[in-house]
Amino acid sequence: MVESTYTMKVIFIGDIVGRPGRRLIQKLLPDLRKRLGADFVIANAENSADGYGIAPAIVEELAASGVDLISLGDHLWDKKEIVPQLGTDLRLVRPANYPSGVAGHGAVVRNTASGDKVGFLCLQGRVFMQKEMLDDPFRCATAEMEKLKLETPVVIVEIHAEATSEKVALGWHLDGKASAVVGTHTHVQTADERVLPGGTAYISDVGMTGPRDGVIGFGKELIIDKFLTQVQNRGKVAPGLVQLNGILLDLDPKTGKAVSITRISEEGEVPDK
Repeated sequence: MVESTYTMKVIFIGDIVGRPGRRLIQKLLPDLRKRLGADFVIANAENSADGYGIAPAIVEELAASGVDLISLGDHLWDKKEIVPQLGTDLRLVRPANYPSGVAGHGAVVRNTASGDKVGFLCLQGRVFMQKEMLDDPFRCATAEMEKLKLETPVVIVEIHAEATSEKVALGWHLDGKASAVVGTHTHVQTADERVLPGGTAYISDVGMTGPRDGVIGFGKELIIDKFLTQVQNRGKVAPGLVQLNGILLDLDPKTGKAVSITRISEEGEVPDK
């Protein structure tokens, strides 16, 4: 009898920035999902509404494009109209290490297109972040992982953080426990993807899905001026060519171990409106 070699394939898409990022998802994701044979698609979309926050209509737009699960980070509160939806919509996952009583879900278990279960845990880092409002992501990860593992061996962990050291440390902390630990927030795709000795796929930052020729997706002139003058302003999403950054995770659904992790980087042009 020949053993099945079936693996679960999950695409994780880096931070979607504004309308350009959303339009490129609409344009490329359906074919990308088919070409890579993806069973499940996760995307960070905390910057998908003009660069800041997410709105209810965008949730539906991304779902229609093939995104199964939307993760959020420190900008999730920028659009207040999304807050009531956080508590009822299991497609939306915010960092789990916010204080108790905060709206929304920090960890969920969902079914893939193939009928397998995949667990997902979102965390926010504290180094160079708003640490005064956040619980310890390391202890939170341990507690949440124990609950998720009761339902499925496959658990993907996102660490939305500024410091690479914090992300790497969490990867080692969860090696052999999580199927993957993937970083977001810096919008720059890193080249350190690998499967750790215990079977956990790791990358420090998945990257960004948004305008390539700006400063992490935003117009370069305003951002440069901010550095020159120290006057705080909110940048606007940049024009021009758009990139899609992500990763493809190949996972064993029985053991939860990672078989491989592969970076995705594609470009395309989208309408300005």
